[in-house]
Amino acid sequence: MIVENAVFTHADTPACARADISADAAGSASPVRRELTAALFKDGPAESHRKWRKAISAEPFRFRAELRTEERWEQSYARLRTLNEEIESPEELARDPRGLAAMHEWAAVVDGALATVAGIHYNLFLGSLVDDKSMERDLVPFRTLARTGTFLCTERGHGNDAAALETTATYDRRTQEFVLHTPHERAQKYMPNTSPAGGPKSAVVAARLLVDGRDLGVFLFLTPLTDTGGTLPGVTVEPLPDRVGSPVDHCVTSFDRVRLPRTALVQGPHGRLLPDGTLHSDLGSQRKRFLQAIGRVTTGKLCMSASTLGGCRAALAIAVRYAYTRRISGPTAGSRIPLAAHRSHHSRLLRSLATAYAMTFLHRSVTHTWIVHEPAERDHAERLVAVAKGWITWHARALTVEARERCGARALFPVNGLAEYPANADGAITAEGDNLAIWCKAGAEMIFGHTPAEPTPRRTPAPGGTAALEDPGFLRDLLAVAEGRWHHRARLNLRSGPSGDALGRWNNASTAALELVGTHATLLAADAFIAALETVAHPGTRAALRRLCALFLLDTIAPRTGELLADGHLTAVQVRAVPDTVERLTAELAPHLAVLAEAFDVPEEHLGDLPMLSAP
Repeated sequence: MIVENAVFTHADTPACARADISADAAGSASPVRRELTAALFKDGPAESHRKWRKAISAEPFRFRAELRTEERWEQSYARLRTLNEEIESPEELARDPRGLAAMHEWAAVVDGALATVAGIHYNLFLGSLVDDKSMERDLVPFRTLARTGTFLCTERGHGNDAAALETTATYDRRTQEFVLHTPHERAQKYMPNTSPAGGPKSAVVAARLLVDGRDLGVFLFLTPLTDTGGTLPGVTVEPLPDRVGSPVDHCVTSFDRVRLPRTALVQGPHGRLLPDGTLHSDLGSQRKRFLQAIGRVTTGKLCMSASTLGGCRAALAIAVRYAYTRRISGPTAGSRIPLAAHRSHHSRLLRSLATAYAMTFLHRSVTHTWIVHEPAERDHAERLVAVAKGWITWHARALTVEARERCGARALFPVNGLAEYPANADGAITAEGDNLAIWCKAGAEMIFGHTPAEPTPRRTPAPGGTAALEDPGFLRDLLAVAEGRWHHRARLNLRSGPSGDALGRWNNASTAALELVGTHATLLAADAFIAALETVAHPGTRAALRRLCALFLLDTIAPRTGELLADGHLTAVQVRAVPDTVERLTAELAPHLAVLAEAFDVPEEHLGDLPMLSAP
């Protein structure tokens, strides 16, 4: 039997228990909430987030419990068409990383599958075509969603090593056509959304270009897959079993000598093929050509991070609302109190909220860097996006699991809005580059290609006192010290690995390198959080955000206090004071729990539609 959580201890923080959560329902929001919301969504044009929030508030985006898996596939594509009506120019959206990310943040609140198919269509598919300036294609069918776009890159035998994929596109010089072919089972495309659901589809397919038997590397090819009658000749689509989370029509797709016109090749500086079969490329390395051909994957990482941001903020908004609406037996006979009254309950939610704020501010900062980076800074910007993607999506999974647990048995049912968020985060962890793989790549690059952050100039209060533990700047500097230590350790471990054994040396350094990446990501989040709170004008709101930032940082510093003490960066008094400081910050923030979650601005139309939040 599943028993809903309840702890029968003396309830503290009565102000938290009495918090008013009716402001949104009444159609108004407090100045504090408005200021927090403004800080969270300070992300380019304000209209971008407002537009998508308004869109998902409409009736087509309400949860329908009676739908079967196949019907939910169709629902996601129908919702995609509804969103498309809000887009003035799909091509301009494809060129706008910030706009794409905002769309993902809000779509994922109501339908993780919608976020998936939207990202594939607008970013990976349409974006790849828009980036090809070598020819004018008719994009009207894709702009109007007469044909939905999908993206076929990874294969049964090649996931994170997609550069080694085996699908071929052989150039026939006589007919000036390509022959797209799947040579064996290992080369089948796995696991794109290529079923007939949602209507006719086309894809950009990653395949190895062969000219006169020469392998010229991997390029993308525009390929029609289905029409109103089903799959086209030479195309085989096999549905995969249901997966956890919001359902998407994942399939295995293969090609049997499908002929494509020469215009199917998606070209650019990485490669232009002349009619005689001569390839002109600005890049001599096949790997570099491949990475530029699938360059849209970096924006995809931003979108995956954004979708889990939207999901985890919605999950926490639901959990906090439930903490006030769910009442349990109180400390005296016959009394009933909300779950939020218990420190054991609201402390976990506050720590989760603190992390969600940090995740949001980090995403805003990284998105800005990706948009404004110069060509010479591209490698660094790509690594930054990858590091943030791993950090945000891993934390999103942890936060959605926490939110689900705080709501007990009812949250196990998808109709109550929480059950699918953790699995959706799992999907994002794997999509656009598995987190561990992209962090390993980042760690290897950072061992010798990264200069650790320096602590900022001396701060007040004095570093030796316990008051410093509530200073985000002081705590941020401790993270900078930890980053420097992991960087130094990773370099030493690489150099001390077995000589002449590249894998052995990496294995010796990989643990420290991954710790370096994780600490670096946390430091970036800290810097983004501190920068954001400094923009808040109202002293009271800024003070609350400052406490929330300190709570986030203490949570990350606590496991590192031993080495920081040993190296003289913390005193024994400070280390012993960490738990009490966390308790004090929690008590001070508890009365603000509701407003901190309301600032996520999850539409009341969505929250009000969840049975769990209205049931006794």
